[in-house]
Amino acid sequence: MDGDAAHRLPGDAWAPAEHIFNDDVRDLRRKVRVPTLVLHARTTRSHPSNPVAMAAGIPGARFIELESQNQILLEGEFHVRAFIAETAGR
Repeated sequence: MDGDAAHRLPGDAWAPAEHIFNDDVRDLRRKVRVPTLVLHARTTRSHPSNPVAMAAGIPGARFIELESQNQILLEGEFHVRAFIAETAGR
């Protein structure tokens, strides 16, 4: 835990994660030079974004829309099997 974390008020807990949603990295997408798989849950309630545009901006990236409300891959959910099938042996 950083030195400031111990002194934050409960309402400030979101502050460190705020950069994830507010930093604009669109101009950096074209610089990515590694195999990239963009996953996005179809009915997510999290931050609104355009995952198709994100994938399109990364050279050679693939986009997979997950049949889920969850952005986290949880064991036993159908989309986990799809993820494994897409990434196995790559």
